[in-house]
Amino acid sequence: MLSYFMDNVQDKEIKKVVELALDLSKSYKRDIEKIFNKESFPVPIGFTVDEDVNFEAPRLFDDEFYLYYLQYTVKAGLSLYSAAIPIVTRKDIREFFVRVEHETAKLAGILHDVLKAKGLLMNSPTMPNPKKVEFVNNQSFLNGYFGDKRSLHGLEIAHLFDNINNDVISKALVLAFSQGAQDQKIKKFLERGVKINQKHIEMLSKKLTDDNLPSPSLLDHLVTTSTTPPFSDKLMVAHKLDMFSMKIRAYANGASLNGRRDLGALYSRCILDVSLYVEDAANIMINQGWLEQPPIAVDREKLH
Repeated sequence: MLSYFMDNVQDKEIKKVVELALDLSKSYKRDIEKIFNKESFPVPIGFTVDEDVNFEAPRLFDDEFYLYYLQYTVKAGLSLYSAAIPIVTRKDIREFFVRVEHETAKLAGILHDVLKAKGLLMNSPTMPNPKKVEFVNNQSFLNGYFGDKRSLHGLEIAHLFDNINNDVISKALVLAFSQGAQDQKIKKFLERGVKINQKHIEMLSKKLTDDNLPSPSLLDHLVTTSTTPPFSDKLMVAHKLDMFSMKIRAYANGASLNGRRDLGALYSRCILDVSLYVEDAANIMINQGWLEQPPIAVDREKLH
């Protein structure tokens, strides 16, 4: 993906950010391969620029989209790296994740600076500072469906805004993918992803709108009208499988930090939609012979 972006990007500032992200990706790939080869562990096939990217294809995105795409993928990376650090016990691998998290966090800062400088950074709505410390003294604080419903608190606003932002970026990407998908079943699958994203954007945005708060704007206009696919169907389906899988984590984070029943139910509904879509993506990958099997535990029953 980033190699294709580098081949098309024209804005000098955006190009520097894409180049940095690409260099980091190549570096991490090399380091992981070294660890695998040292342990005689098979290196995944994954994707290649020769088989999965068509550099002759016309532009599919405007330059600004590359910043938003990286904003989304950097958050996904940080989420995965931070989850790995406390559960990894082998020193060299733990140090690898600590390093990549630090470098990725630095990239996130650079991204925000460039987005802000270009007037493209979408910030969560601000609230007035409270005048004093207050305590919740009524169970109505948890209301969402019945009785008095309080206004959203800070964490609820932040996670609603962030999840909408993720869905806005995801929608633009899957919209672009659907324009050039070669297999009709895959095309319909991607178009369904557009509808899921749009539905979730509307549902989550309504919660902000009800409190007179703004939501992130759509990015569909940053997708060109090209129908020539720069990416293979395999890459596009796998990408959406990963991207929607990360939504489950993001929605769950939002659900865990909210205090209103209606928000918990909303996130549960979103997680169900996404889980079913991810399962369908996995089935497509399996049927096409594209899904590489991760290491699994020994089935002792089959040893007899």
